[in-house]
Amino acid sequence: MSQHQKKKILFVCTGNACRSQMAEAWAQRLKPNQIDAYSAGSHPAGFVSNRVVIAMQEAGIDMSRAWSKPIDEWQDIEFDYVVTLCDHAREFCPVFPSPTKMMHKDFPDPMAIMGNDQMTMNAFRRARDMIKDFVMTLPEALDK
Repeated sequence: MSQHQKKKILFVCTGNACRSQMAEAWAQRLKPNQIDAYSAGSHPAGFVSNRVVIAMQEAGIDMSRAWSKPIDEWQDIEFDYVVTLCDHAREFCPVFPSPTKMMHKDFPDPMAIMGNDQMTMNAFRRARDMIKDFVMTLPEALDK
């Protein structure tokens, strides 16, 4: 697939501190010839969770330089798809002009898990693996 045929995909969650960051990183790692990946938050947290950095490092992806971004960071890019990864982001995601297609895939928020460190890290690992499985289906799954 040539550069101009790559799909520009914006992954959006509420804070851009976890799920959308993972999706962007997985797309960059797994689909570099098919997807130009971006991420943003409908209400950016201003940080990327340390547990995201740890969980992704366990999978061989360095996210130590990732940062939380607002959607308008990418206002000059015409996306092929905007994928919201939580219900809150879907509700508050701005409307993108045609021909951008909107898609929603809800993932549980590991940052909402309360418990000891092992319990919370396991929630981040589950989210990491679920998001990886979803990204593996892209971009083909977006046209269904």
